[in-house]
Amino acid sequence: MGGVIDPLVLVAHGSRDDAAHACVEDIVAAVRTALTGVDVRLGYVDVRGPKVDEAVAGLDGAVVVPAFLASGYHVRTDLPAQLAASGVALERFSVTPAIGPDPLLAHAARQRLAESGWRYGDAVVLAAAGSSDPAALAEVRVAGRMLAVEVGRKVRVGFVATAAPRVDAVVAGLRAAGEQRIAVATWLLAPGVFHTRLGEAGADVVSAPLGAHPDVVATVVARYRAAARPDTP
Repeated sequence: MGGVIDPLVLVAHGSRDDAAHACVEDIVAAVRTALTGVDVRLGYVDVRGPKVDEAVAGLDGAVVVPAFLASGYHVRTDLPAQLAASGVALERFSVTPAIGPDPLLAHAARQRLAESGWRYGDAVVLAAAGSSDPAALAEVRVAGRMLAVEVGRKVRVGFVATAAPRVDAVVAGLRAAGEQRIAVATWLLAPGVFHTRLGEAGADVVSAPLGAHPDVVATVVARYRAAARPDTP
């Protein structure tokens, strides 16, 4: 429809950690700056508000971008169910793929590694939260291969919870194999308990979460533009 600009609803997991909430709000603010004139809203599927139904309240349609680094339960099941329960006209809402995996995010992960002290040649472990969904775990392994291109050597994958191998076990295995320096690349969007645990995994370097890195913002914007109507900026 001519002249209509789709709103963007960015949906994240949610955390009790205020630093995590502030991090997600930073992403939203950066997306607003990149998409001048677009109504950008934030919703969470769990733990804290605004919840998804609050984020879509009053909207006649929108592009919904899941700010998740893999398409697990919350993306495949929880988010669609919450949208349906909100009472909106679902045919007017377009849900994009999750933002990860994506080469832009792998580039962001390498930059976060470099900021944290990673050196070329270090062993690298990509550390994700984990999932009970095999498809989501497969997507994390895809991200590991993307990061391997960035760092120039094979990247192992480990999980903080809900899946194996655990990050500390991967780090211990690399240490036993003779690796002198081991860097953990954080495949998490925001700080919180999972990132805190990574500091106890025995690595020499642990990168910061991806946060509002410009490539994270660019990935959100790309997902939005691919799904928005033609008049959208």
